[in-house]
Amino acid sequence: MDGIHIPREVAEEVRVPEDLDAGTVGTYQFPDTRRRRIPAVIYLVLALVIVLVVRDSPGRWVAAIGVLTLAFWHWASAWPLRVSPEEALAKAAVEAPFPIGQASAAITFHGWRARPRWHVVLYDASEPPKDRALIVLDGVTGERVEETYVEPLPIADGP
Repeated sequence: MDGIHIPREVAEEVRVPEDLDAGTVGTYQFPDTRRRRIPAVIYLVLALVIVLVVRDSPGRWVAAIGVLTLAFWHWASAWPLRVSPEEALAKAAVEAPFPIGQASAAITFHGWRARPRWHVVLYDASEPPKDRALIVLDGVTGERVEETYVEPLPIADGP
């Protein structure tokens, strides 16, 4: 089975949302980071409620500005994740300085606006692998954003 397997009873016990449960049948799609716009709209409505309903509090403007700041940050950090994990692996394989064996991709977020980045770890195709590389790709454009890091794997001493 592809992806991470979560036993059905564990997923139901901890109430894993269906869009985060890789054990669901079908192709797994990473949740879109544009979902951050939902709390942005909620914060905007809350700021309006604070301004319009809370009349006699001297701190209402401070609270409204604070909530508006949160709304702005959530909206500004709602980058579209245009590069899928499969595309990230394929783009990283092209950038690798050796033939690829195994590979893994993980998403991270960079900067105050939380721009998505794929961190792809690649191992060479020899058995056992002798080298590994880390390639960091922008999650929006797919371009490499950092220098490729390559290092030899340590050799195990004995069984």
